[in-house]
Amino acid sequence: ELLVRQVGHWQQARWLAVASTGNLSRADLVHRLVQEMADLAADAEGQPRRDVPRLDNALALPDQLRVMAADLLAADPPAEALTRAAAQVAATRAAL
Repeated sequence: ELLVRQVGHWQQARWLAVASTGNLSRADLVHRLVQEMADLAADAEGQPRRDVPRLDNALALPDQLRVMAADLLAADPPAEALTRAAAQVAATRAAL
């Protein structure tokens, strides 16, 4: 929720700016986090991993993040998966 509040009001130009670490845009960085959450949820459910679509409009990323986080929690993942997800969220927040 902290990350969604941090980025939920951003406009397209802010999403397209390069993150503070690496060569990725902020949108690419958050989309990577969304994909990691989806992978953790799929693993917890025993389902195959699927690609999360990369939408043209980065303004959808906070909603995608909310959905993937809810899916992960609904999958009742092991504690280590939640720890990993929390670490990925914290790293993403720091890089933005």
